[in-house]
Amino acid sequence: MTRVQAALKVQDAAEPYIRQRAIRHLEKGRVVLFGGIGASMGNPLFTTDTAAALRASESVLLKGITGDSLYGCPPGSNGNAAFERISYRELVARGSNKTDVTAVTFCEENNIPVVLFNMLEPGNISRALCGDQVGTLVDWTGRIS
Repeated sequence: MTRVQAALKVQDAAEPYIRQRAIRHLEKGRVVLFGGIGASMGNPLFTTDTAAALRASESVLLKGITGDSLYGCPPGSNGNAAFERISYRELVARGSNKTDVTAVTFCEENNIPVVLFNMLEPGNISRALCGDQVGTLVDWTGRIS
């Protein structure tokens, strides 16, 4: 079962964001999706990525992305290599254009792994939710593979 939460009132589409309720849904094995931009998630002046990183503070941040640059780095900066794993700092150093530096830094400081994956590829969202290797894992390893 999946739950959608938002800080803005959209009763027909989502229940209100309440941290304890979100945690309880996760404890019950439910997937919790947070809707809207940073401000609608209760964090004005934050990007969607940073607001999502704040919400992921005890888990993993799954970042579905689109476009040809699937691994979060501009074309040509990595020879278009498909990284399975990259460190937070290496991602920032290579000039990620798929997530903002504030979100990556927050995740690094709080040891929150980030998974960047192509959400347009059929089955990838389910695979990411199940913990399968999909896209690029960003964590502390410091190795590129």
